[in-house]
Amino acid sequence: MTQLEAARGGRLTPEMKYVAETEKIDPEVLLKGIAAGRIVIPRNINREIESPRGVGAGLRTKVNANIGTSADFPDLEPELEKLKAALDAGADAVMDLSTGGDITFIRKQILDLCPVPVGTVPMYEAAVAAIERKGSIVEMTEDDLFSAIEHQAREGVDFITVHCGVTRESISRLQKQGRITDVVSRGGAFLTCWMLANEAENPLYTRYDDLLEIAREHDVTLSLGDGLRPGSTADATDRAQVQELIILGELVSRARKAGVQAMVEGPGHVPLDQIAANIMLQKRLCEDAPFYVLGPLVTDVAPGYDHITSAIGGAVAAMSGADFLCYVTPTEHLGLPTAEDVREGVIASRIAGHAADMVKGIPGAKEWDIQMSAARKSLDWPKQLELAIDPVKARQIREKRSHTAEEACSMCSSYCAMKVVKEYLGSREN
Repeated sequence: MTQLEAARGGRLTPEMKYVAETEKIDPEVLLKGIAAGRIVIPRNINREIESPRGVGAGLRTKVNANIGTSADFPDLEPELEKLKAALDAGADAVMDLSTGGDITFIRKQILDLCPVPVGTVPMYEAAVAAIERKGSIVEMTEDDLFSAIEHQAREGVDFITVHCGVTRESISRLQKQGRITDVVSRGGAFLTCWMLANEAENPLYTRYDDLLEIAREHDVTLSLGDGLRPGSTADATDRAQVQELIILGELVSRARKAGVQAMVEGPGHVPLDQIAANIMLQKRLCEDAPFYVLGPLVTDVAPGYDHITSAIGGAVAAMSGADFLCYVTPTEHLGLPTAEDVREGVIASRIAGHAADMVKGIPGAKEWDIQMSAARKSLDWPKQLELAIDPVKARQIREKRSHTAEEACSMCSSYCAMKVVKEYLGSREN
């Protein structure tokens, strides 16, 4: 029985109870949200999760960290360091996007060590295998792809990105309209090449019922991927992107009828003034399914700082109703991230999510800021460091750049505004 089916039957699972307690939300409200498909709890029945997460309406904005090997960097150990960095920084989920080395072994290690939901893109494994065994991605068979999906589901993967909306129709719209950056999703690119070379429809679309059967058996949450997401701000909200979203909305309905949890992935590169409209469009077309966005990145010209461009867009997206932020690291568009890049990416997205949660009325969000403000007023440095979203960096800066008495910081020293005025305002209060 899936979490969705349990909720429809009025049964609170242990995962629901855990999420309700950590989110400070009424369990019955959570139950109704899951039953309606507005909330998902990615949790494969084949794997124990120490810290389940709920994603969706009324819950804290969640953050995902992508890790994984590449052909240039196929070693496992750096990825385990990244996993630790992501978890230490507060990631709510981790996706293994490995394409180099022993992919199956790497995934098993991550699944064994990760206490939060783990996601994958099974297409990657199928594509790599086709290239290694047959010389080309276009030689992959439908059964190769579904074999990879079923294998990963049995291993315990909690959610999978499947680009079911990349159809011949949506590709045709892209070709007719044209784009600056064409297809930037790796999974979307693999499928597009396969479909055009084989003159065939997307098997994830034509055999969607088979996909639902696998997902329901293992309670794998489907993350319906945006294979035609815009890779530049000039391509945002075009016909190909919207056509794919329309298809994904229909597939969300079919997933719910089958008892399968589903969320929808979104762009990508989007100008600030289009973000709210993108969220509204997704929520309307996809019947309020949880929305999982990559960034979005609000400008194309900041390589090395795309964790910042992503956080700007992520805050606006989450404030507008996005539920799940996929982090972007400083190395986006440049190279494979290091553990430190992963940490920075997670923190940047967490800041964006929290900024949105404050205005969405998420329990505890405003209170956290009020506690920090009170600690600053009282010059309580231990408390400020404890409350910091990144205590490690805050402590490092404090220790390195504080040369005065413990009361003030080295920015204002003895001229600290709150210290100077404290005596006088305090006497007026008395």
